[in-house]
Amino acid sequence: MQHRRATPAPIEVDVGAGELRERLGGHQVALDDRFLERLSGACAVVDVAPESLAESGRDWWPISLRWALSGAVPARPGVIARPAGTAEVAAVLGCCNEAGIPVTAAGGRSGVCGGAVPIFGGVSLDCCGLEGVQEAHAATSLVDVRAGSFGDDLEQELRSVHGITIGHWPQSVALATIGGSIACRGAGQYSTRYGKIEDMVAGLEVVLADGTVVHTGQLAGRGAGPRSAMGPDLTSVFVGSEGTLGVITSARLRAHPVAPEERRAAWAFASFADGLEALRRTLQRGATPAVLRMYDATESKRSFDGLDTNVLIALDEGDGFIVEGAMAVLSEECRTAEPLDVGLVEHWFNHRNDVSVLELVVRAGIVVDTIEIAAPWDALPAIYEGALTALQDTPGTIAASAHQSHAYLDGACLYFTFAGRGPDPGDDAWAEAFYRRCWQAVLGATLVNGGSISHHHGIGLVRGPYLPDALGAGFEVLKKLKAALDPRGILNPGKLGLPSPFGASPWPAG
Repeated sequence: MQHRRATPAPIEVDVGAGELRERLGGHQVALDDRFLERLSGACAVVDVAPESLAESGRDWWPISLRWALSGAVPARPGVIARPAGTAEVAAVLGCCNEAGIPVTAAGGRSGVCGGAVPIFGGVSLDCCGLEGVQEAHAATSLVDVRAGSFGDDLEQELRSVHGITIGHWPQSVALATIGGSIACRGAGQYSTRYGKIEDMVAGLEVVLADGTVVHTGQLAGRGAGPRSAMGPDLTSVFVGSEGTLGVITSARLRAHPVAPEERRAAWAFASFADGLEALRRTLQRGATPAVLRMYDATESKRSFDGLDTNVLIALDEGDGFIVEGAMAVLSEECRTAEPLDVGLVEHWFNHRNDVSVLELVVRAGIVVDTIEIAAPWDALPAIYEGALTALQDTPGTIAASAHQSHAYLDGACLYFTFAGRGPDPGDDAWAEAFYRRCWQAVLGATLVNGGSISHHHGIGLVRGPYLPDALGAGFEVLKKLKAALDPRGILNPGKLGLPSPFGASPWPAG
């Protein structure tokens, strides 16, 4: 794969690096010359250029795009370390741990929840230099890949050289690294066929806070194999940990032959709930078409040129017999719906990764974001109705809608979109207050009806205040795990709602 360190910025900051403000303004840990000298000895590439620090202080968190227009980034690190291998990652973490310096691991910084923002300064650990396929194991359909590899580069190499695919196609495939996807439990658009990223991970190489390198799952060495029963699954400890428990440097992933066949279909349903019920029956009969996306009437109008109905689009790929069977089951369960032109699927496919409208909306003074949640099938209707009602009742809301984007045997993901505008489009205080109220509306409706506050975007900053309530007594277990693996609290402090020795989170609940 071709090495790539940087991805396009979500929006240009309208002032020079020397004029930038830090919007979150938490306690910034001071870095003295002695530490910087040690860091330079641990990592060959160390960057303190003002422009680099500014870019490393933000990700694709939508509210931060608005801050950029007023000359601010969420926060800035004191220095960026760009390791080229696991040994350098270990050396950097060892330095930071000894000195008590916060370190925030980052890949493409495509996250939308502030997870890669170094809110207490310190070291930004740019892992994009850890890139490339290390080995593809044809007999076992396993691939060893370094964590800084970007998704589109990985897929291009696997398909062109080895004839295989991971099947992980998030909207951010050209912006996100594999390590980042693993760290936040990401999901691709073909997840119903291939699973989420945690279903693809067979083993990990991880560097702990003190610089210790550990291997889990099928990378653990002697005796490691598929579905082994050798105590708790240590891989799962780090999948979804968002850099708070260790830094992922390499992964062994499950791969599949490139699909020889594909089929597409689309239907119109009288109600969003009717479409969800058809999907439930399909999944519980064992059919798993790769893409199943159900749009409510509001999103259907916006996504499909004003089509006034509830649209379901479907796409499957794989062995011809399996695809034929899965689509036959789906068609049978959609028999009471109206078939639509499959050109709708083509329209979605051609525009599925286009996020250019986001900048236009932000520059127009509109506050916008998406919030994905997950829930059992029987909880989805109440969450859908409750969240939309709460959003629509929030003063300033001009649009609220939802679609279903990932479906499973026991439930599915709902994706809510909201937009609002205040009396003064330039009023940042109103914008933040509105933004917080909208998040509270959706997550509150989700929790009260038995859903999960995140499906694949992770927790980061914005969901952190809600995680203790969501996990209940389990949150105390997470805190103990953090204390055991990172006793000095240096790894991505302030995220996952975890307590930090550097201060309180600068983003409390709405």
